Amino acid sequence: MTAIRIFGRLGSILALILLMVALLRQLIALFAFLLFLIKVAIVVVFIALIVMILLAIFRDRARRRREVENL
Repeated sequence: MTAIRIFGRLGSILALILLMVALLRQLIALFAFLLFLIKVAIVVVFIALIVMILLAIFRDRARRRREVENL
């Protein structure tokens, strides 16, 4: 009877430890996924900024070209 109690307690402690390990792995995976999303967002914002700069340059060129043609 005492052996069953000892194994029951050890089993519950082992189950809790394994549960904590599983939860920690999930937390690490979630953290890695969030970091990946942040990196993707930074890249997308950088590309959008470059596109906006290029659009501003081309608009300014077209405006200057129109001014020269109007003179």
